[in-house]
Amino acid sequence: MVRRPVAWVVAVVLFVEALGVAALNWFLGVVVDRQDMSLAGLDPDMMSLSSKIGGILFGLYFALCGLVALLVAARNRPPAGFGRVLLVSAAVVHGLLGAFAWGLVGWQAFTFMVVVLALIVLLLMTYDRPVEPADAAPPAQAPAPEGDGDGVAPVTPPPAPTTP
Repeated sequence: MVRRPVAWVVAVVLFVEALGVAALNWFLGVVVDRQDMSLAGLDPDMMSLSSKIGGILFGLYFALCGLVALLVAARNRPPAGFGRVLLVSAAVVHGLLGAFAWGLVGWQAFTFMVVVLALIVLLLMTYDRPVEPADAAPPAQAPAPEGDGDGVAPVTPPPAPTTP
């Protein structure tokens, strides 16, 4: 089965991405703080602080998504409720980030975002249907319809509509 390995890979990738996003935004905040330059009249300290806070929040978001994927891998059960919503939102975020990354960063970042998007969607789709145990008995066959001997059941027309 491919379900558990995909869940483990998604969990690892999301944890690494959480650390990477937090570290990158923290680094950008430090760079803005050391430049001490204003951008269109904005306070550089506020830009630095907002970059650091945004990095921490996005890092926690991706870490929470990674935790959901880790629980899915450990339990071998589909994500339900809030966890499923969280993974779907992470897929949407990766789709949007991939679209922006193509124009702003390049095809390498786009490829990474699309691969993570595909892994999350694969995780959600492989756990879509419940798995039946291998030793389960096949479902009982319905009795054959009675017909006129040629194996075809007679077709009855629907009831005629009535008006009051």
